Amino acid sequence: MQTTTVDLGSRSYEILIGENLLDDAAEYILPFLKRKKTVIITDENVAKHQLPRLERSLKGSDISFDTVIVPAGEATKSFTQFESLLEQLITMRLERSDTIIAFGGGVVGDLVGFVASVYLRGINFIQIPTSLLAQVDSSVGGKTGINSRQGKNLVGTFHQPQRVIIDVTSLDTLDHRHLIAGYAEIVKYGLINDPEFFGWLEQNGEALVGGNRNIQIDAIQKSCAAKASIVADDEKEAGVRALLNLGHTFGHALEAENGYNDNLYHGEAVAMGCILAFQLSYKMGLCTEQDVERVEAHFKKLMVKDISEYSFSIDNLLHNMMTDKKMAGGKLTFVLVRGIGHAFLSDAVDMNDVRAVLGDATGR
Repeated sequence: MQTTTVDLGSRSYEILIGENLLDDAAEYILPFLKRKKTVIITDENVAKHQLPRLERSLKGSDISFDTVIVPAGEATKSFTQFESLLEQLITMRLERSDTIIAFGGGVVGDLVGFVASVYLRGINFIQIPTSLLAQVDSSVGGKTGINSRQGKNLVGTFHQPQRVIIDVTSLDTLDHRHLIAGYAEIVKYGLINDPEFFGWLEQNGEALVGGNRNIQIDAIQKSCAAKASIVADDEKEAGVRALLNLGHTFGHALEAENGYNDNLYHGEAVAMGCILAFQLSYKMGLCTEQDVERVEAHFKKLMVKDISEYSFSIDNLLHNMMTDKKMAGGKLTFVLVRGIGHAFLSDAVDMNDVRAVLGDATGR
């Protein structure tokens, strides 16, 4: 088992990464329970494939629990589900000193973290991410939230977990598309500030999504360590943490235009967004054409989706981008690059350049 720490002073916590951690989950959860009672919140897919392992471990340590199962999919990050979960926790008489377990992918983690942050004005929760995307990104750093009709993650809080438990064997039940979606977030870390890591991924990416356990653990640990370092410096995204949004300004707009459905997963949208960010940077004279081609080639080698497969409206995409939560002073902040591993923030972007890049990418 590998361990990475998110250093936030008195609110610091560990990320545990290894094989078959679900079978011993009680051992890693028990130290945080004031009483041997908890609530597991998961989704339908995870309940079918992974829930029995977690339940067996809790029962083996005499930990009582209730289980709440929500629908799978991005649409679950909604006001409706948020209200429903709060009402259920109230009915269960969960106490302020209790701990909730968020057991699932990024949707479950974001939703449950938000619920935990406001129930009784805030209670503790533990993240057990089961998707590659959640394991390398959304379970770490304390961002929680839900979507609104106006855009993605516009309602939420910063609320750190007590611990993150990553069992790579949970990836065995994911299909290829979900693995690729999570892999896009891994690539992001190399593109931001670690060109050597991106080079390593060019050599090992296929083995990672192909199920090589050692490579998966190494990539997850490297990704979590990279995010932990940035979060420790800028917990609430006042500065450097915004670099983690590379590809997301474009990606969130693509998701919104697609209606947040399973025709386009979040990680697929992020991969498209990273390519668009490099294309925009090249158009602005910031990086080389070779940089763009290298990134495009790597994603094309592994991805099952391409932006040209969708019928996106450029006007709608631009409208969606202007509702991004990173707007400041009426300007949209982009994560741009001066090459692979050299990302930076800029609000000095001509939206005509953005329109042109979107037009070239979509053929419109």
